[in-house]
Amino acid sequence: MKIKTAEFLISSADYKGCPDTKLPEFAFIGRSNVGKSSLINMLMGNKSLAKTSGTPGKTQLINHFIVNEKWYLVDLPGYGYAKVSKNQRDKWQKLISNYLIQRTALTLVFVLLDSRLEPQKIDLEFMNWCGENQVPFAMVFTKIDKLSSTELNRNLAKYKKEMLKTWEELPPLFTTSATSASGKEPVLNYITAVLSQLSGV
Repeated sequence: MKIKTAEFLISSADYKGCPDTKLPEFAFIGRSNVGKSSLINMLMGNKSLAKTSGTPGKTQLINHFIVNEKWYLVDLPGYGYAKVSKNQRDKWQKLISNYLIQRTALTLVFVLLDSRLEPQKIDLEFMNWCGENQVPFAMVFTKIDKLSSTELNRNLAKYKKEMLKTWEELPPLFTTSATSASGKEPVLNYITAVLSQLSGV
């Protein structure tokens, strides 16, 4: 897939405020500071599309970007650690869960995982929640440039082993680096394949 246009459209504080559209939506979510904005910017070929920050919890709304006039990229608030009140975290959690369950245009969720870390309880719980609520997702490991291939393969093996304790088969899995643009083509090609399935082409 070639990205011809990628433009910010709207920020919504609730799924009901999201665009009234039948275009498919691909959402990106992960723990705070997993590198979500950097990955989105790398995929779209625009370093300033999604706002990046060294402060976890920067994304607080549902952000819609229209891509090639054919589909929406949706940037969701991160889950997990952020220096905000419990009340604010609960509010984000409700915002995220309502969007994931209620949003009929949602086609797929890319769950971002830090490749440098062993399986994290909060990530596993979130993916299990997606499974229980029939929310289709793919696993996207970020920051693979920060570790050796041996370390990466070891962490991926641990994740696969952990996932297969509760899953009969693994969801699609991608490895990426916002710095080197590694994984860009596989992720975009996968989105293309899903869009083709939806259109029956």
